[in-house]
Amino acid sequence: SRSDDFTVAMETVTAWAWGPLSFLTFLAFLWHHPARYVLQLLVSLGQLYGDVLYFATEARAGWSHGDPRPLYFWGYFVGLNGLWVLVPGALLADACRHLARAQRALDRPRHKAR
Repeated sequence: SRSDDFTVAMETVTAWAWGPLSFLTFLAFLWHHPARYVLQLLVSLGQLYGDVLYFATEARAGWSHGDPRPLYFWGYFVGLNGLWVLVPGALLADACRHLARAQRALDRPRHKAR
């Protein structure tokens, strides 16, 4: 079915791109590499994009793939899956703050030493 094709395609991208990129981001932070916040931004944005596609696909299917009981739906489906939105959202905001701070420092006028 089309839904299965979508899931396979998304999980292939996750396994071959986002997984290794996440590990590279981890190493960049360990080594204090200058690109660490750019990598954090990319990985977080990719995770959020996948989350939006996941929730949108399920919504379009009429929430038919899960247990309809309220505790399961709100606790498990929304609550636990929501962590996959909140954490990358916070990391995305953090990366933006650091990158904006770095850009502000570069944009300051430089005074020549006399």
